[in-house]
Amino acid sequence: MQHNTSIKTFFPEIMPKSPQYVVAVMRHKGKWVFVRHEERDTYELPGGRIEQNETPLEAMKREIYEETGAKEYTLEFVCTYGVERDGDKTHGMLYFAQVEKFGKLPNFEIAQRIYADNMPKEMTYPEIQPLLMEKVFEWRE
Repeated sequence: MQHNTSIKTFFPEIMPKSPQYVVAVMRHKGKWVFVRHEERDTYELPGGRIEQNETPLEAMKREIYEETGAKEYTLEFVCTYGVERDGDKTHGMLYFAQVEKFGKLPNFEIAQRIYADNMPKEMTYPEIQPLLMEKVFEWRE
């Protein structure tokens, strides 16, 4: 995916007052979990926007279900992150999920759920998601 904007990912020391996004790095039976949106041919980490009157944790659980169909998992908070795109900053919360059991992929916007040893070459957000994965690797050590 070609981007014409300048994108910088950063990790603030202080929790932002109102994060807008949640993202989960997920493992299942020793593999990483990635999803492909029905309108794209690239892969991404499950996640999305926090809706009005929703806590980040509620948003993460909703996104995990909607985008992967995960039924049984443990979920842990890793860190906050930020993305600066042409001077505009947004903040998110990064989680790690260890999945025990998946159900059927719900009929929302995700066309495919894959399990991989490594991050796919064709990522939807190559300026952001590899850095989030790295943060989870550091956190797990």
